[in-house]
Amino acid sequence: MPSFGALGHTLSTSLIFAVAFLCVSFVSQGECQATQAPPTPCSSYKNCDTCVPHAKCLWCFTTNNCTEYPVTWLLPPAKLCPLSQARWGVCWLNFEALIISMAVVCGVILLAIAVCCCCCCCKKRPSRFDREEERSAKRREEIRQRAEERKVERMARHDEIRRKYGLMGDTDHPYSKFENE
Repeated sequence: MPSFGALGHTLSTSLIFAVAFLCVSFVSQGECQATQAPPTPCSSYKNCDTCVPHAKCLWCFTTNNCTEYPVTWLLPPAKLCPLSQARWGVCWLNFEALIISMAVVCGVILLAIAVCCCCCCCKKRPSRFDREEERSAKRREEIRQRAEERKVERMARHDEIRRKYGLMGDTDHPYSKFENE
């Protein structure tokens, strides 16, 4: 078993190597990063097909120009471009139809989640009436079984008495040899 001094020396050397590794990895990360060119402004795009693939750009058919998408608002203001003429993402779908279709899809998803929650979480739990009915059915079954056992015991006792007094039809009782003479 290593002594405490040897264990402390091993921990301190491991700690030094870990610190050195972290320093080298942070320094090498900084060296690997290349400077990026400034992004192309949206106004430089001249048609819808080159404008809409960029998420930050919005094409307006009324003015035929590409503008920055106003990220401060969820919907672009009407003074920038009417919703029916604005295109974002794809040229063939106007912004108004995009919003309506996204709302419908979200509504369907929420409805499906609600239905799943109702079906899965609100399953029929056994009510007090059902539990009482189950208990009484179990009690009736136990009573029926006990009655059946008592009936079998009673039949066995009766058969034993019949055999004892020679009232059975079988020939194993002691007086059976005198019956047919």
